[in-house]
Amino acid sequence: MRLALVLMMLWLPPGGVHAQETPLKLLQTGDDSRGWNAVGRLDLGDSGFCTGTLITSQLVLTAAHCLYDKDSGALITATSIEFLAGWRKGRAEAYRGVRRAVVHPAYVYDAVDRLDRVANDLAVLELDQPIRLPSIAPFETDVRPAKGDEVSVVSYATDRSEAPSLQKLCHVLGRQPGVFVLSCNVDFGSSGAPIFSFRDGIARIVSVVSAKAEVDGREVALGVALEQPLADLMAALDQSDPAFLHVGSSIRTLSGTSGGAKFVKP
Repeated sequence: MRLALVLMMLWLPPGGVHAQETPLKLLQTGDDSRGWNAVGRLDLGDSGFCTGTLITSQLVLTAAHCLYDKDSGALITATSIEFLAGWRKGRAEAYRGVRRAVVHPAYVYDAVDRLDRVANDLAVLELDQPIRLPSIAPFETDVRPAKGDEVSVVSYATDRSEAPSLQKLCHVLGRQPGVFVLSCNVDFGSSGAPIFSFRDGIARIVSVVSAKAEVDGREVALGVALEQPLADLMAALDQSDPAFLHVGSSIRTLSGTSGGAKFVKP
């Protein structure tokens, strides 16, 4: 099947739900947010924000492209990033700086093949101090979902930057190599948001939001298939000492609008 995709990276620069899916629920109160406080807003210096999730007391999982300045293509300084765990209505459950950030070794910010870029669009941030609070429990990861499986997403976005939203039910529509196509409702600022499956009643992360796209005129989300990319990323974290570790081609200034480029994949 040919997929016509209009790819848009989903960080927020400074300054429709499908019938079978549930609508977004804004998590504005402590009761609403209970169990979800490990999801937080990542403030990226002067480059806007993304969504990130604690996977240990000191590690936050997000999308790699969040760590690049969209105009220059340069990496954002790790120490300029702040993680606001459970951010809502002007207050976070915990505030932490970032000591170092590691991008997937195969990620190339300006890669020509946009789907390849999505497949490796993963990064992990090491916080300057662990978060060890009863109200903030890190999430585990899980095996990859199959086509048709039900998933959930918790994300911030341009029109919901002051509190996260939960979409309790969306679906895996299909899979390209290393990439999930999802019916979940995402927008700018949702990059890095966790996609959850529920097994035995426990929410576990199975993907991370990378982009949104159009498939046959329908808006969809694109997510990274974790498994091997996450294992590679954690191995890179163990080996890294600098503020950033990135292996790949040199970064060049990008041209074009925030809407990205149209492309077709067989």
